Amino acid sequence: MQNKKPWLFLAACALVLLALKYSDDLLGGIRLFFSLLMPLFIGCGVAYVLNILVSRLETLPPLGDSRSRLYPFRRGISITGSLVIIAVVVALLIVLIIPQLIDAFRVMLVNVPPAVNQFLKWLDTLDISMPQLEEWLRSLNLNWPDLLQKATTYLTSGVSNVFSSAVGLLSSLGGVVMQVVIAVIFALYILAGKERLGRQFHALASTYLPAKACDRLWYVLGTAHDTFTKFFVGQFTEAIIIGVLCTLGMLLFRLPYAPMVGTLVGATALLPVVGAYLGAGIGAFMILTVNPLQALGFLIFIAILQQLEGNLIYPRVVGTSIGLPGIWVLTAVTLGGGIGGIAGMLLAVPVTATVYRLVRADVRRRQEDPLRCSR
Repeated sequence: MQNKKPWLFLAACALVLLALKYSDDLLGGIRLFFSLLMPLFIGCGVAYVLNILVSRLETLPPLGDSRSRLYPFRRGISITGSLVIIAVVVALLIVLIIPQLIDAFRVMLVNVPPAVNQFLKWLDTLDISMPQLEEWLRSLNLNWPDLLQKATTYLTSGVSNVFSSAVGLLSSLGGVVMQVVIAVIFALYILAGKERLGRQFHALASTYLPAKACDRLWYVLGTAHDTFTKFFVGQFTEAIIIGVLCTLGMLLFRLPYAPMVGTLVGATALLPVVGAYLGAGIGAFMILTVNPLQALGFLIFIAILQQLEGNLIYPRVVGTSIGLPGIWVLTAVTLGGGIGGIAGMLLAVPVTATVYRLVRADVRRRQEDPLRCSR
């Protein structure tokens, strides 16, 4: 046994040297491997989020009662119902947001040039010389028909480049659509046989891992599952509450675009901390195209609503459910957004909450250990 150790050490050194020498090829192979598996990873994530809704639909009286005729078909009905609910929500978002957003941009294009002209005339009546501001404002008073004609000429002259770019865009879009289709199909397979997959994973872990490591693994996975489920349920509940309150408040104060802005604020509130502010900014811009004073009133209203949401709704609906202090929520959102964008924001909070709960439990266990205190 002692004679084998030098050879194992030399073999390990040789493997490290080979990995360093062919690091570019090795990294390229790893990237290719993960890119091929990316639809499956996305499918696992989709299946996990869908499972939250599927599990709740399965507990409804017509499906959860073993004496019901629908009980043998509860899984298929629950999966279909979840997909229908998500499709309806997405369709409502598109119907409520897109048309009014286009209308707001149309109003802006029509109203901005006359407003700039009136402001320039008002500046001319004053004895104030601000050449830089006047030059910038006059640049805003664009000749839209002339710009449209130039754009048409440019597109016509460069039709070949536009065609090649369109082909490249369509091919990229086709690849993305194919990945999404594969991910959804994989997610449906996972949901259809989740109990069997769970038993297989449990059997593998209990067979190849020591009992202590296996218990630790179940504890970590159970904590992560509990945290992620509470976070997603709480985040969706909080988004619905803030969207409904925003819509009702705007209707009460007779602000324009109430259903659209309320829906947008609720949808963007799915992003922790910063989401509702993003929706409020877009909503204020849209209202500004109609009435600047109403836009100012909307900002005051949304600031009060954000205080209500931050101090009352979010701590009760999301904060206490995941057990993560506000400072760590903000830190997680900042780092997650910088690393992974929107997906990073969504995943950073439950991941941080899971680590926080595990570390807190371990610290308490170590502090309560009498042997450790005696040492």
